[in-house]
Amino acid sequence: MRSSMYAPGTPARRSLRTVLVLALTAATAAVLPAARAATPTPTAGTEAVAAKPYMGWSSWSMQSSKYPGLNPDGDYSYLTEKNVLKQANALAAKLKPYGYEYVNLDAGWWRDQDWKPGFDQYARQKADPERFPRGMKAVADHVHGKGLKAGIYLPVGLEKEAYGEGKVPVWNAGDCTTADIVYGDLRTTNGWDSAYKLDFSRPCAQKYVDSQARLFADWGYDFLKLDGVGPGSGKSGDQYDNVADVAAWHKAIAATGRPIHLEVSWSLDIGRVADWKKYSNGWRIDTDVECYCNTLVSWENSVDDRWDDTPGWTRHAGPGGWNDLDSLDVGNGAMDGLTKAERQSYATLWAIAKSPLYTGDDLTRLDSYGLSLLTNREVIALNQGATPPARPVTPSDPQQVWAARNSDGSYTVALFNLADSPAAVTADWAALGFTGKAGVRDLWNRENLGTYSNKVTQALPAHGSRLFTVTPRGGKLTATGYEAESDVNTLSGNASVGDCSACSGERKVGNLYVGGKLRFNDVVVAKAGTYQVKVTYVSGDPRPVDISANGNGAMRHKFPSTGDWGTTEAVSVPVSLKAGVNTVTFDSGSGYAPDIDRIDVPKSS
Repeated sequence: MRSSMYAPGTPARRSLRTVLVLALTAATAAVLPAARAATPTPTAGTEAVAAKPYMGWSSWSMQSSKYPGLNPDGDYSYLTEKNVLKQANALAAKLKPYGYEYVNLDAGWWRDQDWKPGFDQYARQKADPERFPRGMKAVADHVHGKGLKAGIYLPVGLEKEAYGEGKVPVWNAGDCTTADIVYGDLRTTNGWDSAYKLDFSRPCAQKYVDSQARLFADWGYDFLKLDGVGPGSGKSGDQYDNVADVAAWHKAIAATGRPIHLEVSWSLDIGRVADWKKYSNGWRIDTDVECYCNTLVSWENSVDDRWDDTPGWTRHAGPGGWNDLDSLDVGNGAMDGLTKAERQSYATLWAIAKSPLYTGDDLTRLDSYGLSLLTNREVIALNQGATPPARPVTPSDPQQVWAARNSDGSYTVALFNLADSPAAVTADWAALGFTGKAGVRDLWNRENLGTYSNKVTQALPAHGSRLFTVTPRGGKLTATGYEAESDVNTLSGNASVGDCSACSGERKVGNLYVGGKLRFNDVVVAKAGTYQVKVTYVSGDPRPVDISANGNGAMRHKFPSTGDWGTTEAVSVPVSLKAGVNTVTFDSGSGYAPDIDRIDVPKSS
């Protein structure tokens, strides 16, 4: 699950799970003895955890959907041993040869069909006997028997129902009880306020996390999703700061000796990305992709959000930890809730962003098109190989180009039409940093398209895309740079020059808001034409700006987030210039624009 444990992701979509939680009565601690087995050894390879984005299947998309027949016994009832093993068998038969290996259970494995939880005598979640009659170890054993890896889920904190008036002992922790692991005022935490916050100034708190990690390791699990983590999950402030929890889990997992992938969720605060990178192997950057409707997802709720929300995180992805865009539900056709064009665009963004590729589809009912998307070896190789994650090289307008330069000198290039009607999208080689000719290979169709001069243009359907490898055969682009803070430029309104250690001249022009303008003067080109002007900027969130030349009509462009206010990125925008001297103006209009570092104007159009 993601923002799924008690409620769908965004605040506006949380009411159902919140009601369920509030309706729960306190659960008494179970009294059955806990058996401890020797820690199983990893079963599916010895590669370092998260050396590349993980691939697999997750249960939440089907658990959360109202698609007819998926949850016949009530909301979230899909999660059962029978259904999980059925999906594991299908994964092994259909997707394992392509690298898919994780079978991840989401929220509810310790809750009955009325969502009442069960715990062992040490305040640890225990399997619901109706959902998982043979227990959780049996599930992991079956998954391992297929040569796959098993994943499990927990919300962060001590669940309220496990507290047991503070009298429940903590396993292998001397005299520690649940009263010794939380704050005295029983402050709540996580995205649903469903748990008491652990107080890690008290040694017993770490011992409680150790006991949970030990249990999962003994059961043989290879993956843990820790959900409702803050700052994020719709919450902020000290009460919801769970960095100490994540650090405790990192420590506890290491102590088990079992390589367990730790994923944290959801909509995490990018301001704490250093902590997520230090203590976990992946972090959900956004709200749930599921629509909580009669399909698995829908384009508007919330697949399309990722084009705006991903760029600020891009540079943080790499071996050991990845930006998690959520489930990739493109395999079932009608149940997915998307057009074919949308399914391909969805899969394209996940692949080029180096997101984990885990689907929430019913693997027993993949249609031929969905199977082709999930098993395209060239696209999978792009996601799993050494190629860097792509980011936008044009503004975040309805028509976008994303790209990354690969180590062999080629480029990964994706064209997207996010508009609701067909449109042409062009990737100019100038935006990639070279000119002349280039070879173009279509990855989805697995065919070479030939040689293109200076650009490639494709007519795309609504919400459509193309994915290419572009191999330059021309020369390096040459350009003239103009610093925003130069004395020859004109600033008006609130615009002002400020320090910027990441900027080329260690200065930038900011405070471009509510009428603030920056005009570059004396921009010289040899001949008239449309130039791909590279704009280097800083913007902690996506922001629009009106760009014009020589006082002519302005074009509004939205610049992608750079992730914070101390990092620069660049996009290229088409600007029509006359031969000789020009002005180029950045106007905030009535809103807030990005800070500008510099522009680079190609020597030729």
